[in-house]
Amino acid sequence: MAAPCHFFSSIFVFFTFLCALGVSLGFNSTSDFDDSLVYLWPLPSEFTSGKDILAVDPDLALVVGGDGGSSDIVREAFLRYRGIIFKHSSRFLKLRGRSVYDISKIRITVHSSSEVLQLGVDESYSLLVAKNDDHSIIGEATIEPSFGRLFLWSLQLILDDSSFVPTLTFYRANTVYGALRGLEETFSQLCAFDYGTKTVQVYNAPWYIQDKPRFVYRGLMLDTSRHYLPIDVIKQVIESMSYAKLNVLHWHIIDEQSFPLEVPTYPKLWKGAYTKWERYTVEDAYDIVKESKIFFNGKQFSFSFSWVSLEVEFHSGCINVMAEIDIPGHAESWGKGYPELWPSPSCREPLDVSKEFTFDMISGILTDMRKIFPFELFHLGGDEVNTDCWNSTPHVQQWLQDHNMTTKEAYQYFVLRAQKIAISKNWTPVNWEETFNTFATNLNPLTRLGPGVCPKAVAKGFRCIYSNQGVWYLDHIDVPWEGFYNAEPLEGINAASEQELVLGGEVCMWSEVADTSNVLQTIWPRAAAAAERLWSDREATSGKNITVNALPRLHYYRCLLNRRGVQAAPVTNKYARQPPNGPGSCYEQ
Repeated sequence: MAAPCHFFSSIFVFFTFLCALGVSLGFNSTSDFDDSLVYLWPLPSEFTSGKDILAVDPDLALVVGGDGGSSDIVREAFLRYRGIIFKHSSRFLKLRGRSVYDISKIRITVHSSSEVLQLGVDESYSLLVAKNDDHSIIGEATIEPSFGRLFLWSLQLILDDSSFVPTLTFYRANTVYGALRGLEETFSQLCAFDYGTKTVQVYNAPWYIQDKPRFVYRGLMLDTSRHYLPIDVIKQVIESMSYAKLNVLHWHIIDEQSFPLEVPTYPKLWKGAYTKWERYTVEDAYDIVKESKIFFNGKQFSFSFSWVSLEVEFHSGCINVMAEIDIPGHAESWGKGYPELWPSPSCREPLDVSKEFTFDMISGILTDMRKIFPFELFHLGGDEVNTDCWNSTPHVQQWLQDHNMTTKEAYQYFVLRAQKIAISKNWTPVNWEETFNTFATNLNPLTRLGPGVCPKAVAKGFRCIYSNQGVWYLDHIDVPWEGFYNAEPLEGINAASEQELVLGGEVCMWSEVADTSNVLQTIWPRAAAAAERLWSDREATSGKNITVNALPRLHYYRCLLNRRGVQAAPVTNKYARQPPNGPGSCYEQ
């Protein structure tokens, strides 16, 4: 929400700030945009703004400082987003037009030199965009203690002289990832191309923004088993996630229908792929992680199998990849290459609990995948396990008798043993909610994922990732955007100590009825509604008339995605991903 007016009164004495819950990005008077709203998505934690219009130099330069100022991560992100911001503008237009700009440089100060990306990394930042006049103010303010550390920034008055170049856009961040959040999505959304002047402008300046995420886990699950998605499509999904400040791609790679991933230790597994052309090589999977811009302690990351060795330095960013293999159910495709994993030809899942080979293979798969996926979380599935055919398969039935187990106890045994394997690989295992509902008292107090389980899970000391099947499953195309927006991860959780155990949430793109032809339209813009719920303060997204306060902003954001090449569907369709039903503006559909 907007900060109170007195917050900056002792610092920005030379500016008059417009303090309100929302301000527009400066559309002309003939438009239908509500000037009381802020057209930033997701909404920042705190902000103030004014009434100035600033012109941005097409030759916008970057100046960095602080212990992390030498990071290539920030420089690469700056170049990428400068290309996005100035898509319509160019140095050619500069030669034809104005030569003096209000904003010619961005100063970014990063306090930490660490480039390790992990769950809970500090993503907070502060941003100042102010006007350059004859007497220019370089404003530096105070970051509130809620950002983890308290930094006092001095206020400087710079007198006009011929050597001074306007440099009035500032970032302060504790880490490079906070700097990326401020640079990539906040500043880039403040910049708008004016078709009349053919310049990039920042409206309603000066801006002062203090921002941080509400939750540390803000995810999108992508299913590539029910329908294969080419690598370039997955990369498009990853790039679009960054626009909404999502930070975890949950890659549901394998399921009962297909096993598209290469596993060098068990090379016949990907015989379970639909065809030989619908597969992911080790290099493909590595490329997805690299595209997500995971960083390994600022060093090169290398791995080798018996036939391939790779050593590549990662480009860093803000999205982790959590891989998933769903066991012991949803694993019929495993037996296409290794039929001995099936209890019998007529009982193809769950996997055979009685054979050591089953667990040897799980260990081998996780060993190979650990070389590719560095994120600390790994999803082991565990849902929808029908154990009836274990009881009807003679050798499994004999094993159950020998171990004095029921099929329910064998299900527990399988899940817990798989968890131990994952933990031995230095992973924190994640499971669907059925495991918690069936045998919570015996589970390790690790992360659980599932709709409706969070209040019960955190009450028992478990950490939880929220995903409501009723309203956060993107394949439910009859769920409108407001269903996604109104879903609250902390609903029913009142104790502060229990709320802290909710890591965040994720929307799920199951692909039974989605493939390359429609996956982006199915994801966006509804995933953005959940993304704001996960990033922005609860007070800013709850208890308001969302048709007035959120819908116009989501219309604008959907059109921004379209301008960036993301095939986001109209916001107010009766069924998601449908095309428009007639002529009209992008901002009204």
